[in-house]
Amino acid sequence: MTATLIKPTLPPSTHPFADIIHRLEAGGSMLPDTPENLKQIIGIYKAYAVPMDFYWRDLLYIGEQVFLNPLPFFKYFISKEYLQRPNDYACANCSPLILRGEAVVHPELMYFIEKGEAGRKLPKIMHHLWHGRVNMEFAEACMRSMFWHKDINPRFNDYLYTDTYKAAADKAIRAYFKRNPVMMGLYKLFPEMFLEKVRELSYYANLGLFWEVMAPVFFEMSDIYDEGGFAGVPDAMDFLVNGIFAVAGRPIYHHAYINGECFEIIPKSAGFTWLYEAALPYVEAIFYRTAPFRGTKSYNAQAKQVPAEQQNFHYGILYADLFPVGSAGIPPTLLMQDMTHFLPDYLLETYQEHGRGEDDLLNQVGVTFQRSMYNVTSAVIQALRCALLYPLDDTNPEHLKANREFFEQNLDRFTRPEARLKEIQKQKYR
Repeated sequence: MTATLIKPTLPPSTHPFADIIHRLEAGGSMLPDTPENLKQIIGIYKAYAVPMDFYWRDLLYIGEQVFLNPLPFFKYFISKEYLQRPNDYACANCSPLILRGEAVVHPELMYFIEKGEAGRKLPKIMHHLWHGRVNMEFAEACMRSMFWHKDINPRFNDYLYTDTYKAAADKAIRAYFKRNPVMMGLYKLFPEMFLEKVRELSYYANLGLFWEVMAPVFFEMSDIYDEGGFAGVPDAMDFLVNGIFAVAGRPIYHHAYINGECFEIIPKSAGFTWLYEAALPYVEAIFYRTAPFRGTKSYNAQAKQVPAEQQNFHYGILYADLFPVGSAGIPPTLLMQDMTHFLPDYLLETYQEHGRGEDDLLNQVGVTFQRSMYNVTSAVIQALRCALLYPLDDTNPEHLKANREFFEQNLDRFTRPEARLKEIQKQKYR
């Protein structure tokens, strides 16, 4: 007779989010598995992927081509070469993740670049001045948040202060300004100022290489959903988990191109990878921490309304109060505005049925985006559990207990009153 293995069970969790802990233990997401949630997150992934296709191209363009231009007025006017730059994770060029679609700029993005919000072909400078364009300020705000929260990426950040990095940056700086005696003189007077700018440009490259992966992943998820390929929210989360592992080892590097010569400021041989030096720091910096957005609320640091330690910051999308969106220049609002141009019809129809219809479109897009990022965060948590701990169907009770503790530690971060984990459990949160 063949013995049947019975999976041991743990006593119910006593965590404030016990129901969600049990859902994670069953292979689910922090986001409830409903057809409405699936539709919303996939629709917003598509709407996010189109501007992201511009973000990653322009971030690399700035880091590689604009470089140390002291007056970078046209840094958002990327060259045709970068618009047509093949995405390493789309179509025939992808390895190892097989994603369909064109490897060059997405056609919806190209149409928007040419015609902007006005819907007519105008000179680029006109679209730019009227803000009928993709708002790169959001992407730069994300980059600066990663750069500022240096403790989240210690190995990468420490490398930026090594003699090896300084020598490579020095070589590139001298090559860039060799015909500019004024800037060379300033470099000799203030070398650390120039090196710090190159370090920032290395984060431009870091984030650009991260988003180069995420854009085709989200495009692929949209295509799969349109074909009826996702049975529910856990399926969408699992796709992200598998994608994380498939590209985890992708090199993170920074090359600058000066007068046709490539300067490897951070070479691929340095050994930095997509998962550990880009993806995880991005999640920590953008989903959890960021910083208070100026002009939306007054904070009294003396009254400890702003944490004394950066690791305790809690201003990311997972904590955001999205209802005041609309103030000019606030980075998340700029992203919401970008996404409104690329919403799938089925998502736009949903928004028209709720709230004030298109009159509060930014609010509804913001809440949907927040839901979707809780699902992405769930994928990251599950991926880390796969990498560091044990399978969900493990038969060793001590292993299941370790998984339980891991999930509870992660959800401890959402016991703050600002966290929106409770809200996203309800469909009426819009």
